[in-house]
Amino acid sequence: MSLFLILLAAGDSKRFKSNTPKPYDKVNGKTLLKHSLDAFRDFRKIKKTLIVYNKKHKKYLNKLDLKNVLKIIGGKTRQESTFKALKKIKKIGCNKVLIHDVARPFPSKKIINNIIINLKNCHAVVPIIKINDATKRVEKNIIFKNIQRNSLRFSQTPQGFTFKKIYEKHLKNINKSFDDDSALFTNDDDKVVTISGSKKNLKITDKEDLNIFKSLKKGKTYFGIGFDIHKLIKGRKLYLGGIKIPFAFGLQGHSDADPVLHALIDSLLGASKLGDIGKLFSNKNKKYKNIRSTILLKKVIELIKSKNFSINNIDINIITQKPKIKKYAKKMIDTISELCEINPSQINIKGKTTEKLGLIGKEKAIASEVIVSVIKYD
Repeated sequence: MSLFLILLAAGDSKRFKSNTPKPYDKVNGKTLLKHSLDAFRDFRKIKKTLIVYNKKHKKYLNKLDLKNVLKIIGGKTRQESTFKALKKIKKIGCNKVLIHDVARPFPSKKIINNIIINLKNCHAVVPIIKINDATKRVEKNIIFKNIQRNSLRFSQTPQGFTFKKIYEKHLKNINKSFDDDSALFTNDDDKVVTISGSKKNLKITDKEDLNIFKSLKKGKTYFGIGFDIHKLIKGRKLYLGGIKIPFAFGLQGHSDADPVLHALIDSLLGASKLGDIGKLFSNKNKKYKNIRSTILLKKVIELIKSKNFSINNIDINIITQKPKIKKYAKKMIDTISELCEINPSQINIKGKTTEKLGLIGKEKAIASEVIVSVIKYD
């Protein structure tokens, strides 16, 4: 079975009312798009993932470290975007397809697995949930009619289809508009199998929905501490917090000797119970000779994310007599924010001196200490 995943993220986010488009708004340091991707990550039956995005949001998409995914620009409507994705994967070859709205960033593994299992025996599978509230038809803010809810259900995504059938339905209804893909089947009185959805698989339309989602994504918090110090010498470039600092001296070390990123790496590994920087990147390994610490930090971020850890906040002390840190702090924060894929507001940097005491006070060394908190999700 050749199974593809289509992630729809091409909406204009008008109802979301935020400077950041909805798929790229972050919850616990991770975009809604990334939450959706992670929900499907462990399903090896999914051979390819195709993200359909809004061309106006390309700069946000390009900031994400997305590997082994296809990307295409969406259409003016959800249906048009889906059909563009189907035409794209038709060229590659596909038997079955899952279609999912990024606006639902919390589909459970149970839902996804049940859809894949049921697709063995049918052409369309949709998760649904019961309507528990009294249902009314309203016109001009006046209740016009009570509606019996016994047979009514809310439909959700992901929805699963055999590729040939869903492609035929879209081709047939190219000039029509439907709310979701299963509606193309019911419009032709074709069978759509339902499975149990989940109230937690909510659709985020506005900020209130986002706050509900945040309350669902609670995890356990862990803390980590990191410390590093390097000697100042001539003939080396000075790197602090991932950026190059103009200075007469640099720091001695096997890599680029950035004590800020080294301490940050150690704190993240400590909080995640994954060892230390020396264990992962031994100074006896020649491939790490003069390597930028930004590369090492990226590897650590990938590692902790693979273990379901997300960064909550980072507090950094940079201990140096010279150079002064204040004018470089913002650039460091922006750099670390991008490397860690978190908001700059989650990072704090403070410059400290030792009042001219010790090696640091004599301008012979620079040190850094970092405290982080991370959250682990089930």
